[in-house]
Amino acid sequence: MEEATGVEHRIERVVFETDRLRIVGDVQLPPEGYQSRFSDLLNREDLSFVPLVNVEVSPLAGGEAKRYPFLTLGKAHVLVAYPLPPGE
Repeated sequence: MEEATGVEHRIERVVFETDRLRIVGDVQLPPEGYQSRFSDLLNREDLSFVPLVNVEVSPLAGGEAKRYPFLTLGKAHVLVAYPLPPGE
């Protein structure tokens, strides 16, 4: 996918869990090379928040999921994070 600035990126569907929530959303990553892996995004020391789009937030204890077009997630609250396999 290419932005209006001409910079290419790829979208990866990911899952984050906090102590109370499961958050599923899309992150933008470079198509290849430097910082193109999901783990690179998580390990960036200069980044305290992860921007997500097309987000679904569900309570871990059960309950109704809520959807948001955009959300920023504080990395300090993340207990578990992983990419979803394509098609899930």
